[in-house]
Amino acid sequence: MLEVFLDSLKDSAIVLGIVFAVYLILAFLEPKFSHKMEHAGRWAPLIGAGIGLIPQCGFSVVGADLYHKKHITLGTLIAIFVATSDEALPVFLGATAEPKKMLMVLPLLGIKFAAAVAFGYLIDLIYRRTKEEVHHHEDECECEEVVHVGCCHHHIEEEADKESKLHQYLLHPLVHSLKIFAYVFVVNMVFHTILYYVGEEPVMNFLQSSRYAAPAIAVLVGLIPNCASSVMLAELYLMGGLSFGACVGGLCVNAGLGLMMLYRNVKDAKHNLVITAIMIGIGLVVGYAVFGIMEGIGLN
Repeated sequence: MLEVFLDSLKDSAIVLGIVFAVYLILAFLEPKFSHKMEHAGRWAPLIGAGIGLIPQCGFSVVGADLYHKKHITLGTLIAIFVATSDEALPVFLGATAEPKKMLMVLPLLGIKFAAAVAFGYLIDLIYRRTKEEVHHHEDECECEEVVHVGCCHHHIEEEADKESKLHQYLLHPLVHSLKIFAYVFVVNMVFHTILYYVGEEPVMNFLQSSRYAAPAIAVLVGLIPNCASSVMLAELYLMGGLSFGACVGGLCVNAGLGLMMLYRNVKDAKHNLVITAIMIGIGLVVGYAVFGIMEGIGLN
């Protein structure tokens, strides 16, 4: 058991270093995101999908905040949510023991970006009224001062005092990184402990026996509004317990705390459920499409 503990600690520590470096950089980018999205116009779904790929749930939270304040369209919100992978990408990048699977982060990003852009523009074509409302709202509140909220409910400001900057640019990245470290460590410990007592072959046989249902199960896991769900999906894929298609499908709906922020701020329950249903549909379509392609070429 000591070996299991040390291996889990080592793997998690590698992820911690990468995550902290990433979040230090992103802390300086987050304040510019809200301003950029408010003035993106017809390019909003494309830009939203691109920014959503950056490994941080904060952008999906800001997207939900912008949508609630009528600064972006529904299509743009969906593009951000689909592109977001929460904390999965740092976990992939920290998988030094699995270099081949680590490189799968590139097709993962490509698939999620393409799906986010395609579905984002498709939804804006269907919900034209929403787009018109956004433009009307922009004209009405051009001089309005708006404070946006980040993933841990901290205010995102380009102009901030010294204390706020310390929290925004150092303390928040550090605390968030330690949370991810804890999630990764727990997932690693649980999975490695199961392998230690049960054996690798029975566990893998069980996971492989349900592989056709795995994309649907992964989508349900991805809906959990917590960093741990994306960490679990990424770790299960890296450990061989989840197919690439299932992993992609789950991560397509994994908007971090974005959905939770939407339910908290937008009081129209029916509207929120429609958005959730759209996300589930996209996750299933993309997940099973990728699963089918990988199965066809013998890579599952």
